[in-house]
Amino acid sequence: MALALHPTQERVILHGVTWATFERLLADRGDHASVRIAYDQGTMELTMPSAEHETVKQFLVLIVDAIALARDLHLLNVGSTTFTRADLARGFEPDACFYIQHVETLHHPEHIDLTVDPPPDLVIEIDITSPSLNKLPIYAALGIPEVWRYTREGLTLYQLLQDGYVPTEISKVLPGIQRQDLMHFLDTARTTTHRTTWFKAVVASIQALDQG
Repeated sequence: MALALHPTQERVILHGVTWATFERLLADRGDHASVRIAYDQGTMELTMPSAEHETVKQFLVLIVDAIALARDLHLLNVGSTTFTRADLARGFEPDACFYIQHVETLHHPEHIDLTVDPPPDLVIEIDITSPSLNKLPIYAALGIPEVWRYTREGLTLYQLLQDGYVPTEISKVLPGIQRQDLMHFLDTARTTTHRTTWFKAVVASIQALDQG
Protein backbone atom coordinates (compact mmCIF):
# COMPACT_ATOMS: atom_id res chain seq x y z
CA MET A 1 0.00 0.00 0.00
CA ALA A 2 1.45 3.36 -1.05
CA LEU A 3 0.74 6.49 0.95
CA ALA A 4 0.60 10.10 -0.19
CA LEU A 5 0.24 12.43 2.80
CA HIS A 6 -0.52 16.13 2.53
CA PRO A 7 -0.85 17.22 6.18
CA THR A 8 -1.15 20.94 5.48
CA GLN A 9 -4.02 20.21 3.11
CA GLU A 10 -5.87 17.84 5.48
CA ARG A 11 -5.91 15.07 2.90
CA VAL A 12 -4.45 11.56 2.70
CA ILE A 13 -4.40 9.45 -0.47
CA LEU A 14 -3.68 5.70 -0.28
CA HIS A 15 -2.95 3.46 -3.26
CA GLY A 16 -3.29 -0.31 -3.47
CA VAL A 17 -6.14 -0.52 -0.96
CA THR A 18 -8.41 -3.56 -1.25
CA TRP A 19 -12.18 -3.27 -1.20
CA ALA A 20 -12.22 -5.39 1.97
CA THR A 21 -9.91 -2.89 3.70
CA PHE A 22 -12.16 -0.03 2.61
CA GLU A 23 -15.22 -1.79 4.01
CA ARG A 24 -13.44 -2.58 7.30
CA LEU A 25 -12.44 1.06 7.68
CA LEU A 26 -16.03 2.16 7.16
CA ALA A 27 -17.25 -0.39 9.69
CA ASP A 28 -14.60 0.48 12.29
CA ARG A 29 -15.23 4.19 11.92
CA GLY A 30 -18.98 3.92 12.41
CA ASP A 31 -21.40 6.81 12.08
CA HIS A 32 -19.46 9.31 14.17
CA ALA A 33 -16.79 10.63 11.86
CA SER A 34 -15.28 13.91 10.77
CA VAL A 35 -13.31 12.25 7.95
CA ARG A 36 -14.86 11.76 4.52
CA ILE A 37 -13.78 8.73 2.49
CA ALA A 38 -13.74 8.06 -1.25
CA TYR A 39 -12.65 4.84 -2.96
CA ASP A 40 -11.93 4.31 -6.65
CA GLN A 41 -10.75 0.84 -7.67
CA GLY A 42 -7.85 0.57 -5.22
CA THR A 43 -7.20 4.26 -4.50
CA MET A 44 -8.64 5.67 -1.29
CA GLU A 45 -8.80 9.29 -0.17
CA LEU A 46 -9.35 10.48 3.39
CA THR A 47 -10.36 14.13 3.74
CA MET A 48 -10.59 16.17 6.94
CA PRO A 49 -12.80 19.17 6.02
CA SER A 50 -11.55 22.59 7.10
CA ALA A 51 -13.72 25.42 8.44
CA GLU A 52 -13.54 27.16 5.05
CA HIS A 53 -14.59 23.95 3.32
CA GLU A 54 -17.60 23.52 5.59
CA THR A 55 -18.63 27.17 5.25
CA VAL A 56 -18.77 27.01 1.44
CA LYS A 57 -20.63 23.71 1.63
CA GLN A 58 -23.24 25.15 3.96
CA PHE A 59 -23.79 28.14 1.69
CA LEU A 60 -24.41 25.87 -1.32
CA VAL A 61 -26.75 23.64 0.68
CA LEU A 62 -28.71 26.70 1.80
CA ILE A 63 -28.92 27.88 -1.81
CA VAL A 64 -30.46 24.55 -2.84
CA ASP A 65 -32.86 24.83 0.11
CA ALA A 66 -33.78 28.36 -1.00
CA ILE A 67 -34.50 27.14 -4.53
CA ALA A 68 -36.71 24.38 -3.12
CA LEU A 69 -38.59 26.86 -0.95
CA ALA A 70 -39.05 29.34 -3.78
CA ARG A 71 -40.40 26.61 -6.07
CA ASP A 72 -42.19 24.51 -3.46
CA LEU A 73 -40.05 21.51 -4.44
CA HIS A 74 -39.99 18.26 -2.53
CA LEU A 75 -36.38 17.18 -2.22
CA LEU A 76 -34.31 15.14 0.20
CA ASN A 77 -30.93 16.27 1.52
CA VAL A 78 -28.99 13.14 2.44
CA GLY A 79 -25.83 15.04 3.40
CA SER A 80 -22.65 12.99 3.49
CA THR A 81 -24.30 9.58 3.27
CA THR A 82 -21.88 6.75 2.44
CA PHE A 83 -22.60 5.35 -1.04
CA THR A 84 -20.90 2.14 -2.15
CA ARG A 85 -21.06 -0.28 -5.08
CA ALA A 86 -18.97 -3.38 -4.44
CA ASP A 87 -19.53 -4.61 -8.00
CA LEU A 88 -17.91 -1.42 -9.32
CA ALA A 89 -15.26 -1.20 -6.56
CA ARG A 90 -16.23 2.40 -5.95
CA GLY A 91 -17.62 4.36 -3.04
CA PHE A 92 -17.77 7.91 -1.77
CA GLU A 93 -19.10 10.26 0.89
CA PRO A 94 -20.13 13.56 -0.70
CA ASP A 95 -19.88 16.93 0.95
CA ALA A 96 -23.62 17.16 0.31
CA CYS A 97 -26.12 15.54 -2.03
CA PHE A 98 -29.80 15.67 -2.87
CA TYR A 99 -32.56 13.55 -4.28
CA ILE A 100 -34.80 15.79 -6.37
CA GLN A 101 -36.36 14.10 -9.41
CA HIS A 102 -36.02 10.64 -7.85
CA VAL A 103 -36.93 11.37 -4.24
CA GLU A 104 -40.23 9.49 -4.53
CA THR A 105 -38.58 6.34 -5.90
CA LEU A 106 -36.44 5.60 -2.85
CA HIS A 107 -37.46 2.35 -1.19
CA HIS A 108 -36.17 3.27 2.27
CA PRO A 109 -34.68 6.80 2.41
CA GLU A 110 -33.01 6.05 5.75
CA HIS A 111 -31.18 3.04 4.25
CA ILE A 112 -30.26 3.84 0.65
CA ASP A 113 -28.92 0.89 -1.35
CA LEU A 114 -27.54 1.79 -4.78
CA THR A 115 -28.08 -1.76 -6.03
CA VAL A 116 -31.84 -1.12 -5.91
CA ASP A 117 -32.17 2.66 -5.42
CA PRO A 118 -31.25 5.40 -7.90
CA PRO A 119 -28.17 7.53 -7.19
CA PRO A 120 -28.57 11.10 -5.89
CA ASP A 121 -29.66 13.61 -8.50
CA LEU A 122 -27.17 16.24 -7.34
CA VAL A 123 -23.80 15.97 -5.60
CA ILE A 124 -21.95 18.97 -4.19
CA GLU A 125 -18.17 18.69 -3.93
CA ILE A 126 -15.89 21.25 -2.29
CA ASP A 127 -12.26 20.89 -3.36
CA ILE A 128 -10.22 23.86 -2.16
CA THR A 129 -7.05 21.89 -1.56
CA SER A 130 -4.82 19.96 -3.93
CA PRO A 131 -3.70 17.43 -4.95
CA SER A 132 -6.85 15.38 -4.57
CA LEU A 133 -8.52 12.31 -5.96
CA ASN A 134 -10.55 13.01 -9.10
CA LYS A 135 -13.98 11.82 -8.01
CA LEU A 136 -15.81 12.48 -11.28
CA PRO A 137 -15.12 8.91 -12.54
CA ILE A 138 -16.68 7.60 -9.31
CA TYR A 139 -19.77 9.76 -9.74
CA ALA A 140 -20.03 8.81 -13.43
CA ALA A 141 -19.76 5.08 -12.70
CA LEU A 142 -22.59 5.41 -10.18
CA GLY A 143 -24.71 7.39 -12.62
CA ILE A 144 -25.05 10.71 -10.78
CA PRO A 145 -26.69 13.15 -13.23
CA GLU A 146 -25.21 16.41 -11.96
CA VAL A 147 -22.25 17.58 -9.87
CA TRP A 148 -21.52 21.04 -8.51
CA ARG A 149 -17.79 21.29 -7.84
CA TYR A 150 -16.35 24.30 -6.04
CA THR A 151 -12.60 25.05 -6.21
CA ARG A 152 -10.39 28.11 -5.70
CA GLU A 153 -11.25 29.06 -9.29
CA GLY A 154 -14.98 29.13 -8.59
CA LEU A 155 -17.97 26.87 -9.14
CA THR A 156 -18.31 24.44 -12.07
CA LEU A 157 -21.51 22.61 -12.92
CA TYR A 158 -21.12 19.19 -14.55
CA GLN A 159 -23.78 17.17 -16.35
CA LEU A 160 -23.41 13.47 -17.07
CA LEU A 161 -23.52 12.50 -20.72
CA GLN A 162 -22.79 9.15 -22.34
CA ASP A 163 -19.03 9.78 -22.47
CA GLY A 164 -18.73 11.33 -19.01
CA TYR A 165 -19.19 14.74 -17.44
CA VAL A 166 -19.19 17.98 -19.37
CA PRO A 167 -19.22 21.50 -17.88
CA THR A 168 -22.47 23.41 -18.28
CA GLU A 169 -23.69 26.89 -17.50
CA ILE A 170 -27.19 25.87 -16.47
CA SER A 171 -28.49 23.20 -14.12
CA LYS A 172 -30.58 20.35 -15.47
CA VAL A 173 -31.81 18.97 -12.15
CA LEU A 174 -32.85 22.48 -11.06
CA PRO A 175 -33.98 23.93 -14.41
CA GLY A 176 -33.35 27.59 -15.06
CA ILE A 177 -30.63 27.95 -12.40
CA GLN A 178 -27.44 29.23 -14.00
CA ARG A 179 -23.89 28.95 -12.73
CA GLN A 180 -23.60 32.74 -12.63
CA ASP A 181 -26.67 32.89 -10.36
CA LEU A 182 -25.09 30.44 -7.93
CA MET A 183 -21.81 32.36 -7.91
CA HIS A 184 -23.71 35.59 -7.21
CA PHE A 185 -25.49 33.98 -4.27
CA LEU A 186 -22.16 32.72 -2.92
CA ASP A 187 -20.57 36.14 -3.28
CA THR A 188 -23.39 37.86 -1.41
CA ALA A 189 -23.26 35.19 1.31
CA ARG A 190 -19.67 36.18 2.07
CA THR A 191 -20.56 39.85 2.51
CA THR A 192 -23.83 39.45 4.43
CA THR A 193 -23.54 39.05 8.19
CA HIS A 194 -27.22 38.23 8.75
CA ARG A 195 -27.78 34.72 7.38
CA THR A 196 -31.59 34.84 7.52
CA THR A 197 -31.71 38.09 5.55
CA TRP A 198 -29.41 36.59 2.91
CA PHE A 199 -31.51 33.42 2.68
CA LYS A 200 -34.72 35.38 2.20
CA ALA A 201 -33.02 37.47 -0.50
CA VAL A 202 -31.98 34.28 -2.36
CA VAL A 203 -35.56 32.96 -2.20
CA ALA A 204 -36.85 36.27 -3.56
CA SER A 205 -34.24 36.25 -6.33
CA ILE A 206 -35.24 32.75 -7.43
CA GLN A 207 -38.91 33.72 -7.48
CA ALA A 208 -38.06 36.80 -9.56
CA LEU A 209 -36.00 34.69 -11.99
CA ASP A 210 -38.85 32.23 -12.41
CA GLN A 211 -41.36 35.00 -13.02
CA GLY A 212 -39.05 36.89 -15.28
